[in-house]
Amino acid sequence: MSYIILIVGMGIVTYIPRMLPATVLSQKKLPDILIRFLNYIPTAVLSALLFPSVLVTGHEINIGISNPLFITSLLTFPIAYKTKNMFLTVIIGMIIIIILNNLVYT
Repeated sequence: MSYIILIVGMGIVTYIPRMLPATVLSQKKLPDILIRFLNYIPTAVLSALLFPSVLVTGHEINIGISNPLFITSLLTFPIAYKTKNMFLTVIIGMIIIIILNNLVYT
């Protein structure tokens, strides 16, 4: 029974901070500048998650040709920018990293 109470409590503690602002803000008209600011949050969060995994190898920053993830990112970025197609970008990135890992960095 204590596990059920714990799970329900964690659900409530997680749900309230997410739904309270959404409920309150849904009733109000937000300024355009705030909406433009909020549009940048997904990009900022993705960058904060992505860059360390691409640029850091072995607890050191590695920005060079010895880092296959960095090279793959450089080669994949123009494709993502030009096509705006996430599926195509991921597939091409996977192909590039497979080629680099199996042929170049063996």
